[in-house]
Amino acid sequence: MELPGTERGLTMNRNDTSIDTERTVLYVAAAPDPALTHYLGEHGWQVAHAKNTAIAERMLERGTIKVGLIELPGDCTTQYLSALSSCMRHVNTNWVAEIAPGQAEQELVSRFILDYCFDFVTRPCLNDRLVFALGHAHGLSNLRQPREVPQPSLGRHEMVGQCDAMQQLYRRIDRCAVTDAPVFIAGESGTGKELTARAIHVCSPRAAQTFVAINCAAIPPSLLQAELFGHEKGAFTGAMQRKIGRIEGAHEGTLFLDEIGDMPHECQAVLLRFLQEGTIERLGSNTPIKVDVRVISATHVDLEKAVEDGRFRSDLYHRLCVLQLNEPPLRDRSGDVKLLANYALSMYRQDGARKIRGFSSDAIVSMSNYPWPGNVRELINCVRRAVVMTEGRFITAADLGLPQSEDVAPVTLAEIRSRAEKEAIERALQRHGHKLSDAAAELGVSRATLYRLMHANRIHLESATARPAEIAAHSSSDSGSGTSEPPSEDAGRHVRALAEPVH
Repeated sequence: MELPGTERGLTMNRNDTSIDTERTVLYVAAAPDPALTHYLGEHGWQVAHAKNTAIAERMLERGTIKVGLIELPGDCTTQYLSALSSCMRHVNTNWVAEIAPGQAEQELVSRFILDYCFDFVTRPCLNDRLVFALGHAHGLSNLRQPREVPQPSLGRHEMVGQCDAMQQLYRRIDRCAVTDAPVFIAGESGTGKELTARAIHVCSPRAAQTFVAINCAAIPPSLLQAELFGHEKGAFTGAMQRKIGRIEGAHEGTLFLDEIGDMPHECQAVLLRFLQEGTIERLGSNTPIKVDVRVISATHVDLEKAVEDGRFRSDLYHRLCVLQLNEPPLRDRSGDVKLLANYALSMYRQDGARKIRGFSSDAIVSMSNYPWPGNVRELINCVRRAVVMTEGRFITAADLGLPQSEDVAPVTLAEIRSRAEKEAIERALQRHGHKLSDAAAELGVSRATLYRLMHANRIHLESATARPAEIAAHSSSDSGSGTSEPPSEDAGRHVRALAEPVH
């Protein structure tokens, strides 16, 4: 009688090449233990030996080994553990450490296991504990693999974002791409205006041609015109040869004018002439050159205000802003912060000294509450810095180093109603010179009710505006009114409290 999952199952695993390849463990040890190798083979594992970290790294780069077993000698040093850590940063491999009895109590070894290993076993380890640890590590690798392969939900147009504002931007990019009309992209610094411009170009009929970008704020005003339109040899001092300008270089393609709001006023007139006539003249030449270019511009400056202030030509503004897109700031992209942070982590994960698995819950909360004045650029740089500086397996809020808003004590609805009630009474009293009858009439309550509310909210009358006799008279008149509340034993106490001078 054959037992299911024992000898017959092991025989099938050894004969099935695909399963052997799938269940491969990389055994890193200076002197591999033959008994351990034989034991793992009997339990369905194909063992690949590596005597040092250099050999282990080459084997990891060649194949798709999902599980590693590393033998730690009894005299581990900082230098030895640092050398081992270099080959243990591969995200797709889970490592199990084999240690000597009591070695886990050493600080260096315990920190190494926590930072780089999935689990550990203690020698002698030819038992079910080792088989279970390797199998668990292998299963975890299989669960992680599908999440890293496709990422179709990041966004569109090679941009990351799923919120409603980004979905609207994607739709407008598709609409702008089918026409040659000039496009103006408005948005704060760091929101990704150039990515939007490139997306329009890639989706347009000009996608096979050149995309030329120029930052109008990064070039000195004296050189910007030569950079845009080019120059002939000898046009000015230092012009040793002819140079083709950026506009001419973008012929039949797309020209992206970034930070157009910072363009000098003298260059604006020349650019306007090009947009109107479709021709340019190189500096030092009178020959017009016909250029077919699709113009996309962008700036963080409020161009409408710049036009009002006379810093930007209104006719150029209307030429550039035929179609307008608004790049949403990161603070308005609810739900995209975590998506962008994980994307940045995937780009710069290898910059860190440790195998980082993700963000802690407090880091997610910190990023979600931060307003990100530098937008996506600030977020990416923040994550990249945290990857380098973190000392754990997860990036924490402390690693991000984001300034946090002051803690605000929670406010109940009862407290909110009480504050609003007190404020309304105080304002009514001020408007009516602390005349109780008029204030009560405005608030729509009886005078007795107003007294009770004033006492409950600790609102005191000015001593010159209310005498005890007046208050008593008001109280007695309320007792005969059909709409007022009946006097109670507390009425006398309210009257005395209101009649006391304010100290």
